[in-house]
Amino acid sequence: MTTSHRRPQVCVLGSAEPDSAAYELAGAAGALLTKLGITVVSGCGSPATRVAAERAIEAGGMVVSIIPPGQMPAPEWPANVVIPCGMGDARNLLMALAGDACIVIGGRAGTISEVCLAWLHKRPLLPLVGCGGWSDGLPSNPPDERQNSPILPWGSVVELEQQLRALGLVQAHA
Repeated sequence: MTTSHRRPQVCVLGSAEPDSAAYELAGAAGALLTKLGITVVSGCGSPATRVAAERAIEAGGMVVSIIPPGQMPAPEWPANVVIPCGMGDARNLLMALAGDACIVIGGRAGTISEVCLAWLHKRPLLPLVGCGGWSDGLPSNPPDERQNSPILPWGSVVELEQQLRALGLVQAHA
């Protein structure tokens, strides 16, 4: 019998300002992913994606950070594994593909790019709703009509956990 060694991976995409509800939920999402045995994939470039990574690290989790420049970041970068891709905005494709699903928080143009790429490659999308920002409209306004993947909104960590379980990303012992 072959056992899998790969843990589920979830990308955290988006942006939110510190002290906002979306920012706090991003941090809570990072801690929840760790609790559920899920590896966090984060660029750590926006306050929201960085706090998700920081809270995952604080909880003892695994964080992979795919960053646009071609050089390593400072040692205090919040990740266990750093992948400097040197590809600029083309990194968005790596972010879209690196997860079994993508959490979307708020967001601006870069997030929209990542979401469209994730959609094209059939990655489930988990948009934060009820906190403002671009992710609020994603459930009612998908990237196009193809229905490539599920769009599972959440507004609390309890709802996020339910969505992750519905996708089968939570290991039995979590």
